[in-house]
Amino acid sequence: MKDEYDFSNAKRGAVASEKGKKRITIMLDEVVIEAARALAESEGYGYQTAINNILRRTLLPDLSKAAEAKATGHLKPGITATELKSLEKKLLEALNEIHRVMEPDARP
Repeated sequence: MKDEYDFSNAKRGAVASEKGKKRITIMLDEVVIEAARALAESEGYGYQTAINNILRRTLLPDLSKAAEAKATGHLKPGITATELKSLEKKLLEALNEIHRVMEPDARP
């Protein structure tokens, strides 16, 4: 670690780019967040990204291939089509689990 750092050209603000995204506050069931965290950890990205991807696929199923490719541009470089299909399968399984948990009869 340096003894001194030069912040003369530094800018205030978020480290992560929020291009195309909007910060909101949302209340979710703990089991939903836990499922998203588990999925995200196994795939190597954040749980908010997992939730966003699941919502995108559920609410916007008619996205064109080009728009979907652009929307998933944050994926690790070099990801294969097989890996992407595997991720899609896991997301759909997580979505099914969320639906199951959210059903009125499933609540304690």
